[in-house]
Amino acid sequence: MNAISNKMLLSGNHAVSWAVKLVEPDVAPVYPITPQTPILEKITEFEGRGEITTELVTPESEHSAMSACISASLTGARVFTATSSQGLLLMHELLHYASGARAPIVMFNVNRTPASPWGFWPDQLDSLSQRDTGWIQLYSENPQESLDSVIQGYRIAEAVGIPTMISHDAFYVSHALEVVEVPEKQMVSDFLPDYEPENVLDVEAGRSFGAPIDQMTWNRSRQELAGSFAKVEDLVNETGEAYGKLTSRPYGALEEYRTDDAEVVIVTMGSMCGTTRVAVDTLREQGIAAGLLKVRLFKPLPSASLRKALEGVPCAIVLDRNYSPGMGGILHQELKSALYGMNDAPRLHGIMAGVGGVNVPPEKIESLVTKYKDAPTSVEPQWAE
Repeated sequence: MNAISNKMLLSGNHAVSWAVKLVEPDVAPVYPITPQTPILEKITEFEGRGEITTELVTPESEHSAMSACISASLTGARVFTATSSQGLLLMHELLHYASGARAPIVMFNVNRTPASPWGFWPDQLDSLSQRDTGWIQLYSENPQESLDSVIQGYRIAEAVGIPTMISHDAFYVSHALEVVEVPEKQMVSDFLPDYEPENVLDVEAGRSFGAPIDQMTWNRSRQELAGSFAKVEDLVNETGEAYGKLTSRPYGALEEYRTDDAEVVIVTMGSMCGTTRVAVDTLREQGIAAGLLKVRLFKPLPSASLRKALEGVPCAIVLDRNYSPGMGGILHQELKSALYGMNDAPRLHGIMAGVGGVNVPPEKIESLVTKYKDAPTSVEPQWAE
C-alpha cells in the first residue's frame, strides 16, 4: 500500500524545501545565492511559522556555511545546506574536509554557470568540478525527483558516512512549476533511521577530528573511504527500491527508457533526460530504435552497470551540459573510461549540448541522432550548437 501523499504545485526549489521540512534536520546553515535562494526563503518561512524545529543558521558566506555544517555534523547532528555555482566553488576547500571527516551532510546544489563571464543559466560544471572531493553526487531530472532524492540522500549518506550532493538544473527545474506528490511526515520519519553516529565530538570522550597524522594513516583513510564508496551504488539502488515500495516511485543509480532493442542510446543527466524521452518517442515513430540511459548517480560512477546497460548497443551518444576546457564533456570522458577495454562497446559520440543553459529541444536531439547514429567510428567531443 502506498503512503498517503499530498499533491502540490511546486517549483523544483520549493520541492527541496518541502523535503527539508519533512526530514527536519537538526541544523541548516545556508547562504543565499541565485538561483538557490528560494530554497532558503521557503525554509525560513517554515521556521518562522514554527513548522520545523531545525536550527537555521545564516552565516556570512558559503565557506562559513560549510564550516558550520561540518562542525554540526561532527557533534552528531543531522545537517542540510544548499548552494549554487560560485557558492559551491567557494566551498571547495571544505568539501574535501567534510568527506575526509566522514560527515554525512546532505547538500542541494542548483546547477548554474560558473563565472567568468557572469551568468545564471543551467550548466553542470559547478558540481562536476567537485567530482574528486569525495562527495556522493546524484542528479535530479524534475521537482518530484529532487524532493524524493533529498529524503533518500540522508539514508544513503548516513549509512556509509559520506556527504551527499544532489543537483538539479537552474530554472529548467529550480523555478519550473510541476505537480509534486509530497509524502506525509510520518512516512519520511519511518523511512529514515535515527542518526546515531559512533564517532562524535563529545567533551566526555577523548577524541579529536582533523589532527595531524602520519603518511600511512592518511593513506589508510583514503582506502577506508574507497571501501565505503564501493558500497554506494548498491545502497542507492536499495534505498530507491525501498522508497518506491512506499511511494510507487522507485529510483536507482541508472534509469533505462526503451533501451531493450535500441540501436542508438542517448546518455545524459538532469533535466535533459525529460527532453530526451520525447525525442526517443519521436525517433521510434520514425522507425529509429532509440533509447535513453539516464545517469542519476554520477559519483561514484556505476561503471559495471553502465557497461552492462550498453553491452551490444551499436551506438551511444552522450549529451553533456558542461564543458571541461581541453577535454570536452565530462560525462563523455567518464563514460569513455568506464567502457575502456570492453569487447562489445558501442561507438561513443560526445556532444556538448546545452552548455551555458542553451536550450536543447527534442528536435535538436533527433537531428543529433540522425547525424551520428551511422558514423563508422566514435566521434570526439563536438559542439551541438
